Amino acid sequence: MPKLVDHEERRRQIAAALLRVAATRGLHGAGLREVATEAGLSVRLIQYYFGTKEQLLLYAARHLAIQLSDRVLARLRAAGDGGPRAIIEAILSEALPDDDDSRTFHVIWTSYLALSLTDTALDMGPLARDADVVEKVIAAQLRAAQAAGQAPPGLDVTLEATSLMALSAGLSNSVLAGGLDAAQAGAVLRYQLDRLLPPSDWPADG
Repeated sequence: MPKLVDHEERRRQIAAALLRVAATRGLHGAGLREVATEAGLSVRLIQYYFGTKEQLLLYAARHLAIQLSDRVLARLRAAGDGGPRAIIEAILSEALPDDDDSRTFHVIWTSYLALSLTDTALDMGPLARDADVVEKVIAAQLRAAQAAGQAPPGLDVTLEATSLMALSAGLSNSVLAGGLDAAQAGAVLRYQLDRLLPPSDWPADG
């Protein structure tokens, strides 16, 4: 009896192979032949599942976004029920390349972004919408902090959420480029959060 193939699992296998190649050679070096070799499959089979390299890249980008979501959720579980500040810090901290896995993630993610700016076949719109969702989560947590008296009532939570997302993205790029290390970037992030959401053990007039 022929073995049944889980087609979605096979697609994930191919996407994971592309990401491994991209992590060491860059996206420009992740051709179908290189991905096929890494996955232990034929080029023809990869073309059967994705047709073109662009379609494979888009699928792999979504696969990468899922990995990011999983990492953020893991940080949230580790933070426990620490309230709005802990949730926001967990989300933004994931944007900092502070270990080998996260550095690899951000190198590939940045490569995707750079490639999409000049390759119209790579529509990063769905991934940008994912970022919008994260921004709304941060805004909602800031709003909850206001309701709990943990943040200034006049705070524009939408603008502050946008600012925090931009800050974390900039810090990530600085770490990747060697301008800051992860610890320094984390200190900048916490400094900004201390201004918006002072730790609960700070004195009221501090």
